[in-house]
Amino acid sequence: MAFGFGRLRLSSEAFWRLTPRELAAAIGRETGPAHAPLDRAGLAALMARFPD
Repeated sequence: MAFGFGRLRLSSEAFWRLTPRELAAAIGRETGPAHAPLDRAGLAALMARFPD
């Protein structure tokens, strides 16, 4: 709700009429594409870089 009202500046009527898919698309447009989850190779590289 904070993102919809604050960043997207939606009215309460417009916010509550959105479907979850429409809200996700609007958020994605504002924030850019989501990053892929960390895979096994990425985790291994991260553990090698920060061994503690």
